[in-house]
Amino acid sequence: MKSYQEWEALRSELRFREGAFINGEFVPAISGETFPSVNPATEEVLVNVASCDTADIDVAVSHARAAFQSGVWSQMAPRARKKVLLRLAQLLDQHRDELALLDTLEMGKSISEMVAIDIPDTIDCFEWTAECIDKVYGEIAPTGVDTLALISHEPCGVVGCITPWNYPLMMAAWKVAPALAAGNSVILKPSEKSVLSLLRLAELAKEAGIPDGVFNVVTGYGHTAGKALALHQDVDVLAFTGSTRVAGMLMGYAGESNMKRVWLEAGGKSPNLVFADADLDKAAQTAAVAIFGNQGEVCIACSRLYVDASVKDEFVEKLVAAAKRFQPGDPLNPATTMGPLVDKAQLDTVARYVSSAIEEGGRVLLGGVPEHQTGEGFFVEPTIIDNAHNGMTFVKEEIFGPVLAVCTFETEEEAIRLANDSQYGLGSALWTESLSRAHRVSRQIQAGMVWVNTWGEGDTTVPFGGVKASGNGRDKSLHAFEKYTDVKNVMIRLS
Repeated sequence: MKSYQEWEALRSELRFREGAFINGEFVPAISGETFPSVNPATEEVLVNVASCDTADIDVAVSHARAAFQSGVWSQMAPRARKKVLLRLAQLLDQHRDELALLDTLEMGKSISEMVAIDIPDTIDCFEWTAECIDKVYGEIAPTGVDTLALISHEPCGVVGCITPWNYPLMMAAWKVAPALAAGNSVILKPSEKSVLSLLRLAELAKEAGIPDGVFNVVTGYGHTAGKALALHQDVDVLAFTGSTRVAGMLMGYAGESNMKRVWLEAGGKSPNLVFADADLDKAAQTAAVAIFGNQGEVCIACSRLYVDASVKDEFVEKLVAAAKRFQPGDPLNPATTMGPLVDKAQLDTVARYVSSAIEEGGRVLLGGVPEHQTGEGFFVEPTIIDNAHNGMTFVKEEIFGPVLAVCTFETEEEAIRLANDSQYGLGSALWTESLSRAHRVSRQIQAGMVWVNTWGEGDTTVPFGGVKASGNGRDKSLHAFEKYTDVKNVMIRLS
């Protein structure tokens, strides 16, 4: 790990890309409009980036469709596509410090977390997905002797990916890698709050050998560029990670246009169940990471904590002690455990929910309502609120910040009921030393992912996604290919 001084020195050498990346080159928005990329730790403008809208999306889709139809990528031999994506993974590895720094500067994630989690996961995603390309086989159906039924998996065409700001590079990789691996042309619309690492990704993709028009990055706001992409008649698939509210809008846009397939990884309000027989020390340390890591700006953050009433006081004492190591500071300092929130709007959101929790009877054990001084960054302290219950606003709604609700339960049945009492179903965790309870409870939790005696673990080999209002489809693993391929049946009469 580089020192603080080394990261500062590298920062001075950075070059920010400011145009959208369409058909193999950086271009300004057709309108000439731009938006600022802001460092949330200092509130300084890093660069002004092209603000694309409908006209730019039309151009990007046209080039993506032409590239797909040409077969330059879609009909390339799978082994050849694999070599290109493996080369891209190598380039990401070569530029790992630059990429880590770009995300830290633009969205406030601690540099130590970028180096330890985001960058290795991104590289692994491209490597693992590339290796899968020539290992996905078709099928022959068991029909009669006078017919031959071939089942194959073909690329869908033009895939639009709309990705979030909290894990800019990593979550884009989860969508871009399998979409490209399957032979599609891709248009990536990253959040306007974190675009710089994705523009650099596009540049490296071209260097790796991905043909012009096959991978495009359009920068712009969700209500302009994002909406235009979702409504476009020539986009075949839309993959999204973000809020449940926007996910619903995108489904509506698909219905208004060409009924494109829409895959959604939406909001979360993950429960964390701590039973009396759990390793309380380990559970407390992990519970703190599960809500205060990445400033709580995590879709799978365990923001609802349910503790067996018989050990609640003991556990909360350990939890508060564990939470105190998450202190906000300069994200470029490797010792920093919490950076700033992404912007003022997110800071105001956190403040509003903490205030409502207090008004509804919550007791603040740590942290509290954040204050902000202009120019000093959007920092907030880790906040733990006791006396919480499922009827409270801050327990029901996704905050996307470092705010933890502490609730209790008396029985296993009550714990399961409270955990499932939510519109969301993305992640969940439970802590117990009983193998039977672990299986029993995990089977009944309504979530796409359940962690037992851990939280957040999983590599590219396992699927990521949720149920209920948390979305559909899965990122990562071989299941990701299902979103970006069409299944075709060719029936041949042999007589």
